[in-house]
Amino acid sequence: MSPDSPEFQAAYPALAEIMARQLSSFAQHAGYLDRRFRDASPEDLAFADMLASRIAAITGDEMDRFCDDYRWLAEAVLEEEIFFRREDRYRLTTFAEANAAVYSDPVYMTRYMNGLLLSQLWWRNHTDVMRYFRDRYLPGNRRGARHLEIGPGHGLFLYFAAMDERTADCSGWDISPASIERVKATFAALAPETTPNLALVDMFEPSNLTFDSLTFSEVLEHLENPQEALTAIAARLAPGGRAFFNVPVNSPAPDHITLFRTPEAVVEVIEAAGLLVEDVCFAPTTGASLDRARKMSLAISTAVIARKP
Repeated sequence: MSPDSPEFQAAYPALAEIMARQLSSFAQHAGYLDRRFRDASPEDLAFADMLASRIAAITGDEMDRFCDDYRWLAEAVLEEEIFFRREDRYRLTTFAEANAAVYSDPVYMTRYMNGLLLSQLWWRNHTDVMRYFRDRYLPGNRRGARHLEIGPGHGLFLYFAAMDERTADCSGWDISPASIERVKATFAALAPETTPNLALVDMFEPSNLTFDSLTFSEVLEHLENPQEALTAIAARLAPGGRAFFNVPVNSPAPDHITLFRTPEAVVEVIEAAGLLVEDVCFAPTTGASLDRARKMSLAISTAVIARKP
């Protein structure tokens, strides 16, 4: 079904509305968005329409600004993609560089988070991983689970966790004040019954707190020492606790440091931290099969569900 058709607009009104707003500020994206949704299944489109309704609530009267920030993000990522293809590496190599360029700049960080919010709709791999989190990871948690997300970003993963009936307590840790404010705004707009405990916390600081469930989405690639981070995460899990990891492979961005070249490399570092991998989802970038993404070193979002023994 073509996104331009009346049938599409009637069946998926929230998605069609945001798409129209996005194209008003980024007309060059029309061909990409048509490829993104033309062959999507009804189930995928229904999930995207639900997600679009949540994003519309979050952005409210500022939808156009968020769409502009998505265009800005897409252009920034394209610059990094060109560098990656030319040099076969990410531009940055240290967290200090990323902190100076991105995290310590509240204006840049806010635009980045705004753009990433829209990417949950427009980038197929992002949508696929979020659906996998809601439909495959959360149902495996026990009732009364204490849930933590480290680096909650735009807040949508934390929102779905808070909405899940198995979650009794929900927390979010970040080192970026801008990210914490973005999550607060997301929950204020969506107003779920369960609100998270949000705090500026460095995950490497000593703590006796443990959790039954933990999300670590698109953070590992921002760190210089992924193995150290995974060891710290394992320590935050209670025995039998579960973790959801989302790590992009071959995915250059303004603040990415560690380059994972295959999904299997992600699985290996998680297992090396002493965690038992229960399930995986390898989601290739829009327009590519998994096989083509592997051959061409295109972006693959690698979602891993793991458990602490």
